[in-house]
Amino acid sequence: MVSAPDEPSGRSRGAAWRSLSPTTRGVTLMAVSTLGFSAMHTAVRYLSAELPPIQIAFFRNFFGLIIFLPLVWQNGLGFLHTKRFPLHLLRGGLNVVAMFAFFTALSLAPLARVNALAFTAPLFAAILSVVILRERFRARRWAAIILGFIGTLVILRPGFAVVDLGSWLVLFAAGVWGFTMIVIRVLGRTESSLTTTGYMNLLLSVLSIGPALYVWQTPQGAAWFWLVVIGISGTASQLALAEALKVAETTVIMPFDFLKIIWAAMFGFLLFAEIPDLFTWVGAAIIFTSSFYIAWRERVVLGRARLARAGKAERPY
Repeated sequence: MVSAPDEPSGRSRGAAWRSLSPTTRGVTLMAVSTLGFSAMHTAVRYLSAELPPIQIAFFRNFFGLIIFLPLVWQNGLGFLHTKRFPLHLLRGGLNVVAMFAFFTALSLAPLARVNALAFTAPLFAAILSVVILRERFRARRWAAIILGFIGTLVILRPGFAVVDLGSWLVLFAAGVWGFTMIVIRVLGRTESSLTTTGYMNLLLSVLSIGPALYVWQTPQGAAWFWLVVIGISGTASQLALAEALKVAETTVIMPFDFLKIIWAAMFGFLLFAEIPDLFTWVGAAIIFTSSFYIAWRERVVLGRARLARAGKAERPY
């Protein structure tokens, strides 16, 4: 009797995935996340020739909410219980403003430049953490922040080139995202990830529908396909990023976030005949390096603080 050849099953593929090292899984998920975000940005750029960016942002949030609904079905509405609704509302409002600005920038500026300037968000978050959370930075982190903004000047070259509206909008969006990061950190002290994610998806859809209706143009034909692609790729990329950060060390996987620039440059060249100049590549590398260093130093400081607290707790006196 001849047995049928083994066929790969979902269970065997899942086992093979789990057999990989956490670092390999984290790096893979991070690469998938960057590709997904770049695909979403490209689709936004393409569709903005037909629909207003604000309306595209609404559909991004709407389809993202639909994808989140199975989790609601599985966990119930208990995640809505919170005593910090004003902070959730603030985060939602900030995210909507940043998304509107960023999607508009995608319709105006080259993809690679938009992604390069978006790396400044952690720089703004670092400065705001000093102002709002009263954190203390030493000289090395301040030097990294200054270096990051020098990288921004390398890309924009004010005084030597005209700074376009799209670039200004990216920097504005990055600044608002930096503020949002502070709100997320405060919420993370008391709220579960399901609660913060659930409120984000719900409030983004609710808060973006009014502005979308104001500029509404009914999508036609293939536009619906691209709107679904934007919603799915954006949400799937966020989930992949969250899982990557969960299974692997941040300092290991975050350097692969620079792939966003490479994907953006590739899509921009193939679809829109955009060729990033040398200043964009050099400035992006400077901004990314400084942002990564700030994140790494923050992780080191937090790790030392936890060890210090644990040491005090174990003392017999």
